[in-house]
Amino acid sequence: MNSLNEQFSQRLSVLEKEYKNYLEEPMDLNITRGIPSVNQLALSEPMLGLLYKPEDFLSQGNIDIRNYGELTGISEAKELFSTILGATSKETLIGGNSSLSLMYLVLTSKLFTSPSSWNAEKSVKFLCPSPGYDRHFSMTEKLGIEMIPIKMDENGPDMDEVERLVSKDAAIKGIWCVPTYSNPTGIIYSDEVVDRLAKMKTRASDFTIMWDNAYAVHHLTNDTRVAKNILAACKKAGYPERPWMFCSTSKITFPGAGVSAIAASEKNIKLLSNELSYQTIGYDKLNQMRHVKFLNNSNQIAKHMEKHASILKPKFDLIQKKLNERFKESNLLTWTNPKGGYFVHLTTLDGCATEIVKSLDKIGVKVTKAGATYPNGNNPKDNSIRLAPTSVELADLEKAMDIIGLCIEMISLKKVILVRN
Repeated sequence: MNSLNEQFSQRLSVLEKEYKNYLEEPMDLNITRGIPSVNQLALSEPMLGLLYKPEDFLSQGNIDIRNYGELTGISEAKELFSTILGATSKETLIGGNSSLSLMYLVLTSKLFTSPSSWNAEKSVKFLCPSPGYDRHFSMTEKLGIEMIPIKMDENGPDMDEVERLVSKDAAIKGIWCVPTYSNPTGIIYSDEVVDRLAKMKTRASDFTIMWDNAYAVHHLTNDTRVAKNILAACKKAGYPERPWMFCSTSKITFPGAGVSAIAASEKNIKLLSNELSYQTIGYDKLNQMRHVKFLNNSNQIAKHMEKHASILKPKFDLIQKKLNERFKESNLLTWTNPKGGYFVHLTTLDGCATEIVKSLDKIGVKVTKAGATYPNGNNPKDNSIRLAPTSVELADLEKAMDIIGLCIEMISLKKVILVRN
């Protein structure tokens, strides 16, 4: 044991000297959020010049899209986005540039204006598969909804735990899901998980599935498998009003000038349309038409996303290469190797993630705050780090991965030595 401790201490001394050098010449690199790179944004620039003929400003040949109207979106956009979401055009509503705003609209409608408002109840709770999407959790927290963490595995949320909880507690009103290339783990929900979510018995008669399909077309390989259609599964199970499915073009075209969409039962779309009518006369129909003309159909979307993948895959391959070089034979770290999406998730030794993130910040590499992918930012094991490599150049990412590997190894060895002593 002493010999092994001595080896660890010697290695730690080397790492600390290397870290000190970085302190003297820190980087300036931010990989905290999953945003498209400049090269990705350039792929959609041709879209900006697509509307110039008189007929380009007409929906269905006679509706002037420069004017008021078309609250739920132009028909052409509904047809396009219904193919992405796996619904009919009547089950689809088109929003502005943010699917998060549509999610917020659904939750606030449920809380305050639905026929049986959740806000009238003593307690409202939501299941939060973790690690998960931090903005889902911050939204839920903002609205005063109690969050219950649910463990995730390679198939999705722990359905035994989900079914146990929802069968006993009427205050549990819903669950957050990122079913395809889940943020941040990159897993795809299995068919069994989707079917169990659809047919499970819940104490709450108005149980809601918030199905954020943000990465439905964001493949990195030729394996383009996606999660099973939750709306179809819920219809088959007899719960057609249970799911709300969301998507956007934020990581397809322009995050600041994209189009979002929601799909649900026709009854739910009607209820949401009524709620929306008090807020707007209609979203940006010119932008909807630009996207329709540019993306056109599912085949064109696939071709466009292949261009995105050609930019992104080398970055994800680099991360795998660097992590394998340093940690393949080590028990200090495990990580995901996603086939799509925007993130790589690192699982450190327990109690190390916060210190690793702090050490990175000191030398100019900012990553997502440790614990951010858990409800209320609280990861009891303190072992979760999300990497968001998409926005940075490959050369910068290579430098960052060397530093990330250094900090993980350094902090982890300190932990091991402390435990062994």
